[in-house]
Amino acid sequence: MFGIEVNEIQIEKLFNAERAWSNLPFILEGVPLTLFVAVIGMAIGLVLGFFLALARGSDHIWLRWPARFYISFMRGTPILVYLFVLYFGLPVVGVKMPATLAAIIGFGTNSAAYIAEINRASLNSVPYGQWESARALGFTYWKTIRRIIMPQATRIAIPPLGNVFLDLLKATSLAAMISVPEILNKAQIAAGRTVDSMTMYITAALIYWPLTMVFSALQDYLEKRSNRYL
Repeated sequence: MFGIEVNEIQIEKLFNAERAWSNLPFILEGVPLTLFVAVIGMAIGLVLGFFLALARGSDHIWLRWPARFYISFMRGTPILVYLFVLYFGLPVVGVKMPATLAAIIGFGTNSAAYIAEINRASLNSVPYGQWESARALGFTYWKTIRRIIMPQATRIAIPPLGNVFLDLLKATSLAAMISVPEILNKAQIAAGRTVDSMTMYITAALIYWPLTMVFSALQDYLEKRSNRYL
């Protein structure tokens, strides 16, 4: 069951630099769409996750329990299964959407569950005395959130939110399974026409790596900037 068959290892076939270079422009065509899906998906997740966090911490049971159910469901189901439901399952009931839109909705609504928990923890980390002080000054609930709580909670949330985005950026490779022409999908096509899967997939990995490094550097910058006045 777990046996590994090892034949003669041919190191020269591990990576063909010339073939990788000639197919690099084609695979790079998937970068804009990869970034688009990741950024828009994250934006949806941030907005939806913010309101889910508020609903999750609400005193009203009709807000709290639906939010808890949503978060539990999204965190408890594989994102690939969810993408299949959106792209292959919904047409059965008469709802059909483009693959890219299905990917954006899938990643956005799924990441919202994780972002909601990060937001909830960040909001709860702000001392309750801040709420009481704002109430004493006559601030409304939403003004307290916007002017007092959010600036403090955002500083705490930046590191885990950055990690969510990095995971989302890499998870966009799953969109290849529903034919979204992002980086991995382009690498699969190149692998099929060159009959060199190893080289093409290593090339794709070498594209994802610097992308994540750029956003990791941006995350570090935002963390340092938010902590400047501590």
